Amino acid sequence: MLQRICGFALIGGIALAACTPDRPQGDTAGAKKPAVAQNPVTTATQSPPLVRAARSQIGATRVYDPAYVRLAYPGGDVPFTRGVCTDVVIRALRTQGIDLQQRIHEDRLAYSEHYPARWRGLAADRNIDHRRVPNQMVWFDRQGWRQPITARASDYRPGGIVAWDLGRGVLHIGIVSDRTTHDRIPLILHNIGSGTQEENLLFGYKIIGHYRPVLSAVPG
Repeated sequence: MLQRICGFALIGGIALAACTPDRPQGDTAGAKKPAVAQNPVTTATQSPPLVRAARSQIGATRVYDPAYVRLAYPGGDVPFTRGVCTDVVIRALRTQGIDLQQRIHEDRLAYSEHYPARWRGLAADRNIDHRRVPNQMVWFDRQGWRQPITARASDYRPGGIVAWDLGRGVLHIGIVSDRTTHDRIPLILHNIGSGTQEENLLFGYKIIGHYRPVLSAVPG
């Protein structure tokens, strides 16, 4: 029996990390593909650390794979050649000393009431909790990272994190680039089905979360 859950699917008791529910090997086939910007313009001479870290995944993370994997802890990761949208964010933040696997797992153990009610009947799982979009959103909120959601491209600064509702219960997350379209719309570094890419996605779907990491303010 397949249970629809935002950010992962549960099949026969095995959780799958995913930005797409109902597809154990989801490639976001049910969502429209973003338009890729032609001749993007670089808007900064030196990219912010999170942008550099996310961009370094392009060409290295080539496969969208939501399979549940037992991970080392802390600092565990699926093979770098594969992953889902949340893994782009996880890997980028780790370069700044923030291990979402440990931070979200420990926060959920201590403050489970803050996390989505649909998962409160499930034990905290250090293999998957940090790879769920809603859990990342809760943790970012709890760090005070939330920013206004607007329709102004200039409000989405390089290194920010944005979450979307793609429709039909499918959530997605990515990092704002310092490159833009010729209309000055920031590109997004993300994995929506073809590995990590840098694409014109920002206003392609309903934005449900906007965050500005304050890296020096996150306790160790």
